Amino acid sequence: MNETTDPSASRGPRWLRWSLILLALASVGALLWQALPGGAYPTDLSRVGAGRPVLVLAHDTNYVGGAEVMNGIRADYAGRVDFLVAHLSMADAQAFAARHEASDGTVLLFAGDGRRVGVLYQPQSADELRSALAQAFGP
Repeated sequence: MNETTDPSASRGPRWLRWSLILLALASVGALLWQALPGGAYPTDLSRVGAGRPVLVLAHDTNYVGGAEVMNGIRADYAGRVDFLVAHLSMADAQAFAARHEASDGTVLLFAGDGRRVGVLYQPQSADELRSALAQAFGP
C-alpha cells in the first residue's frame, strides 16, 4: 500500500508553470516601464522656428536639475510646446548655445517663428519654469 507520488505532478505541467512565471515577469516589467518618466527629450534643434513654441534646455553634465524641473511640467504643455535638449557635448548644440549665449542649465524659450522670447538661467523649480512659459506663451 505504499504509493509513491511524483511531487511535480501535483503542481501541474511544467510548461504551464513556466508560462505563468514569464507572464508575471512581463507584467511586472510593463508596470515598471510605465512608471518611468516621459522619456528622453528630443535633440533636433531644427524644430526651433518650425511653427510651434519650443523650450530648449542647454545641458551638459554639471546641471542635473534641468531635466527634473522639465519633467515636472512637460505633461502640462504637451501638444502646445515642444521640449528639446541641446546636449553641449555635441557640435550642433555647441553652435546653437554660442549663437544664443547659453551655458549649462540655460533654458531658452522660442516662439513658433523662431524668435527667442525668454531665457532662464538654471531654473530651480517647476513653478519658476511654469511662470516663464506663461509669460512667453500665455497660460
